[in-house]
Amino acid sequence: MTRITRPLILLTPLLAFLALAYVLPFAGVIGWSVTIPEPGVQNYEAALTDPLILSVFWRTLRICAIVTVVSVIMGYILSLLWVRGTPLVRTLTELCILIPFWISVLTRAFGWLALLSHRGLVNGWLEALGVIDDPLRLVRNEFGVVVGMVHFMIPFAVFPLASAMRTVDERVLMAARGMGASRTRVFWQVFVPMTAAGLMGAALLVFVFAIGFFITPAILGGGRSVMIAELIYLRIFQSPDWGLAAAVSVILMVAISALLALLLKQLSPKGVR
Repeated sequence: MTRITRPLILLTPLLAFLALAYVLPFAGVIGWSVTIPEPGVQNYEAALTDPLILSVFWRTLRICAIVTVVSVIMGYILSLLWVRGTPLVRTLTELCILIPFWISVLTRAFGWLALLSHRGLVNGWLEALGVIDDPLRLVRNEFGVVVGMVHFMIPFAVFPLASAMRTVDERVLMAARGMGASRTRVFWQVFVPMTAAGLMGAALLVFVFAIGFFITPAILGGGRSVMIAELIYLRIFQSPDWGLAAAVSVILMVAISALLALLLKQLSPKGVR
């Protein structure tokens, strides 16, 4: 058995599973997009010209971009504490990162609804302290969706960032300090560039994951901040307009694939400086 055939044999079950679970269903979705209700590309024309669908696309991209930036920044701070903090700080940070994985996304969304709703705990506390006279509108809008999604996505941003931080050579940091650079300058001009691959990986993971969010926007958005996954669901199960929903799905898949290809090119050894 050669060195080439052995990996191929080991990869065959995985490739077969991916073909059955992803490639064949996606081929069916492509088929629906050009055959329902009649053969043609009218569904793609509608998806790319309908103001409602375009507004949902832009809202999804805007929310995902905000969630990505906030999640990566907060994940970077948590990763710093996790990797470079004292033993006690590392333990507490690790608990903060891992505990959210024990709670389902549905429970977390309803938890935020209880906190941020019109008569929720946050508005109750602010009114009791005399900070506000009328309840703030913190859910059933984009703010509530962003809060819920950021809370879910931060742990996913932490792992690639922490992995990148653990590979930083301490001798480089010490050399920079030895040459007279301040701690702030060492952080921004040495440490952050050395973790650039982790930043790109975390941003990629969070953004792609966020695009497919359904439960959190549906609960915290209350139908007023519909994202693309919820739109596809509504077109399939409520309109129903399977052909248009399939066309939107294909466009979304192509856009994500193009984004992945672009970012992976940046993450290649030549792309990371």
